[in-house]
Amino acid sequence: MFRRAFWFTTGAAAGVWATAKVQRKLRSLAPDALAVRAAGKAVEGGHRLKDFALDVRAGMAQRESELNSALGIDAPLPDHPAGPGLPAQARRPQLGPAEHSQGPYRPYDRDEDH
Repeated sequence: MFRRAFWFTTGAAAGVWATAKVQRKLRSLAPDALAVRAAGKAVEGGHRLKDFALDVRAGMAQRESELNSALGIDAPLPDHPAGPGLPAQARRPQLGPAEHSQGPYRPYDRDEDH
């Protein structure tokens, strides 16, 4: 009698555990859960790419300073646009991505030539 009750209880517990595990797996494969997981991976990949770009930029700046010191051109030339000899209004402004579209250049218009 006890033996049957033990195996019945063991089978019921295994059934409940398996059902819960299958339901959990099905929820993780739902479209909205997959979309959230994909978005998280994309953001993580974007952060890695940004870190890589910053590392490359830092390496470029370091190598440029090494080359400049090896060539003996540590200071910028006075007639260079970023040089200290020019007045502030003669220097080129530093444009960000938003200012490029509002600059003095118009996009190409195909009907303009006809």
